[in-house]
Amino acid sequence: MKSKDFAVAAATLLLTFSSALAQVSARPTAGNASSPNEVASSPNEVISPHQHAPRRVAGFRPDRVIGNVTVSDSTNWSGYAVTGSTFTYAKGSWIEPTATCSKTPNSYAAFWVGIDGWNSSSVEQTGTDSDCDGTSPSYYAWYEFYPNPSFEITSVPISPGNKISAEVSYSGSEFTITLTNETTGKSYTKSSKVSGAKRSSAEWIAEAPCCTNSGGILPLADFGTVDFGDDYTGVADTNWASDSSVTGPISDFGSTVNESIMVNGSTGADEAVPSGLSTDGSSFTVKWDSE
Repeated sequence: MKSKDFAVAAATLLLTFSSALAQVSARPTAGNASSPNEVASSPNEVISPHQHAPRRVAGFRPDRVIGNVTVSDSTNWSGYAVTGSTFTYAKGSWIEPTATCSKTPNSYAAFWVGIDGWNSSSVEQTGTDSDCDGTSPSYYAWYEFYPNPSFEITSVPISPGNKISAEVSYSGSEFTITLTNETTGKSYTKSSKVSGAKRSSAEWIAEAPCCTNSGGILPLADFGTVDFGDDYTGVADTNWASDSSVTGPISDFGSTVNESIMVNGSTGADEAVPSGLSTDGSSFTVKWDSE
């Protein structure tokens, strides 16, 4: 090869390599989003086909106060929430329930801990699903910085009966989720900024996810009963939260404790009902009622 031709070929190869390297360097890495409301994906996650959402108020019955707890109806949430200001931490644990898909084919049930969403438009959350793909059960972990998409966590497999612990924390300008399968020891962590997050509530919830093409709530899978908290999982300091004035279990938040009953959006019939809190003020169950 002539020296001139060799020089041209070498320059072309160097240009091609530099261009490819620049493209690789420009790709976002896990946990480093390029804008305040963008979540970068990683090899351990895939976008979920459905989302979760803030609480939707049902409006069939007025709120009622029982002891220190305000009881409300919702078309998508069942469980407990506490309200306050500048929440920095929420932790929960539960036993992954079995989906009985012969009763409720093509249906979905999510279990999670999070910050925001009770009276605000964002939710920073992580949890698991017990779904019914037709009449076949499906179990998986996920996280979501709503209104961003929900991501399935492919590196933490979930099976019924597994002990799950999860937490959401806030520091500096970022939220961080961590979900751990205590039975298998596998865990996953992700951080992101969420523009406009109020940090005004923390929650421990069984949910009917969304959304249909019309934006409606998806059918609720028959999950039987899901058990939340240390009494059932043995995970210490769980179903706890921390805001500007309180750090402790659900009951420590006094008159700002809220109980949510999930009801059918058309009829108002109960679909998922939480129990009262345990004597330590943290643990409870949610029972599937009807679809």
